[in-house]
Amino acid sequence: MTKLFTPIKFNNVELKNRIVMSPMCMYSCTEQDGKITPFHMTHYVSRAAGQSGLIMTEATAVIPEGRISHEDLGIWDDSHIDGLNQLNEQIHSYGAKSAIQLAHAGRKARLDSTIYAPSPIAYNDSSKTPSEMSLKDIDITIEAFKNGARRAKEANFDIIEIHGAHGYLINQFLSPLTNKRNDEYGGSLENRYRFLSEVIEAVQSEWNGPIFVRISTDEYAPDGSTLSDILYFTSRMKQQGIDLIDCSSGGVVPASINRYPGYQLKRCEMIKREAAVATGGVGLITTGIQAEEIVQNDRADLVFIGRALLRNPYWPKACADALNETITPPKQYERGWN
Repeated sequence: MTKLFTPIKFNNVELKNRIVMSPMCMYSCTEQDGKITPFHMTHYVSRAAGQSGLIMTEATAVIPEGRISHEDLGIWDDSHIDGLNQLNEQIHSYGAKSAIQLAHAGRKARLDSTIYAPSPIAYNDSSKTPSEMSLKDIDITIEAFKNGARRAKEANFDIIEIHGAHGYLINQFLSPLTNKRNDEYGGSLENRYRFLSEVIEAVQSEWNGPIFVRISTDEYAPDGSTLSDILYFTSRMKQQGIDLIDCSSGGVVPASINRYPGYQLKRCEMIKREAAVATGGVGLITTGIQAEEIVQNDRADLVFIGRALLRNPYWPKACADALNETITPPKQYERGWN
């Protein structure tokens, strides 16, 4: 059997293959209440029917002011649990596991209300200037991640991913480009890592399943976090018991990025080796042969697929065909797949 379709286990959760539906914002909460809609059910469940091993929700806000937009999914209130639980029932019925990406947008929130960040620096000239978070604001936000983890457990998710990439709030604390604080949450590497460390501890206090963290492995800016900084952060995450580092890049400040197939994999491989932690590869992975090469050569343990799955919910089937692999279809599709 090809390695792409070999099961892999994280903590107490086994995935039937190494294909992950990457978290992608859909901006589709029609009532702006953060609740699951019929679109979300169709969107996520169709990829589970298509045999992706892990289905991960888009960035799901732990607090209302942490949304990227008013149309984002939320998990800041117990009223969100029922819809998410119904979604998970459907995902699980196709043999897939489910993950939720807990998120806070920080200064990149596009909301009418006040937005918050480690330091009062706007993302660009057209963005709002955020309010600098007080220690009380930080405590409230960490508690929101904790409550988000509790609700994720009640909604029957299998895995939690903490969103620490793409210039959103956690990334803003990690990066010297966006964190200009002079207190215990700014300055040194240890201090810049403190917020993420405390978020991880808060999530772990409510959650005993696998935890992933998505990070930006390259900020594409000369004064941003260095590779040495990134390796420090990932080693600390490993020490805290994080099961996998989801290796994306960019988004901290406006930057020109040269994108090509596998453009984020070099640092993904390095983190896997240097931090001795499982990694997820992401970024212009479009074919089964490419995905198989990545996992077969231990460049990453999982492949996170975004746009290719938007184009084709049955992308795993196309991979299996290209690799001369047979996968089990939903019983309703057997006469078409076999």
